[in-house]
Amino acid sequence: MTRFFHILKELYRNVRRNIMTTLSAIMVMILLLFLFDIFWIASVTSNKLYRDFLSELQMEVFISEEASDSATVTLQESILNIKGVNNAEIVSRELARQQLAMLVGVDLLIGYDTVNPLPRSIIISFDDEYLEVDKLQEIEERIYNFNSVSNVFYSKSWLAKVEKTKSIISRVGLFLGGLILLTVLISSASSMSLTTRARASGFEQMRLLGAGKIFLALPFLIEGILIGFFSAFLGWIVILYGKNKIDITQIEIVYPSYQEILIFCLLAGFLGLASGYIGIRKMLKM
Repeated sequence: MTRFFHILKELYRNVRRNIMTTLSAIMVMILLLFLFDIFWIASVTSNKLYRDFLSELQMEVFISEEASDSATVTLQESILNIKGVNNAEIVSRELARQQLAMLVGVDLLIGYDTVNPLPRSIIISFDDEYLEVDKLQEIEERIYNFNSVSNVFYSKSWLAKVEKTKSIISRVGLFLGGLILLTVLISSASSMSLTTRARASGFEQMRLLGAGKIFLALPFLIEGILIGFFSAFLGWIVILYGKNKIDITQIEIVYPSYQEILIFCLLAGFLGLASGYIGIRKMLKM
């Protein structure tokens, strides 16, 4: 217990004697972690927008002219049995005519009451996890193997470009996020190193009195944990406060859950622990 109180006493002395260095480390970590938080929110929000946008993607299967109505129903049932297909709705010639009229604002098929030239089709929607180029390509190939199918259409090239763009953005985002965390680690370690150099003489005295490396390092490691945890915590306090003050109706901003925020703060504390160790290890080797 005496050692425990001594560690807390040393921690208090470190913070009090190097108050400006400690405040500087906290402010830098708050700023950097705040940037990471903004990046995190933007990434989660953009992913949700991407999934919501893709959820409207549909595939249209055109039915050959010679196929009977019963064959069309059989084709619909076969499509529904394909893994990943969420729904398959038959669009008759009459329904296609109504949709065309709603789209252009006027019925272009006046005079074709007896012979409707529009093709029949089946509109397919998919489960979210199947809205990818490769998976939709497999489904398309299976549909072409069915009888009564004349053509299959969906925004294949558009989807491929969107996936490629999203992949590039994800890689850039991971690099920037990792760069921010690395900057946090280096900055915090540098601040901790300055603190240990200022107390070099005290280290020597403690070593001469028989203090072990772990005993000497603990105040600095605890300080690193506290700085990391509370810097992340204060950053999220600012964001959550702003969340209640800012209202954006055009875009739904997606925030991490409180559990995820707590885990992030704990990880920031672990990052502070690592930076504390990096900052003090040279002194421990002396």
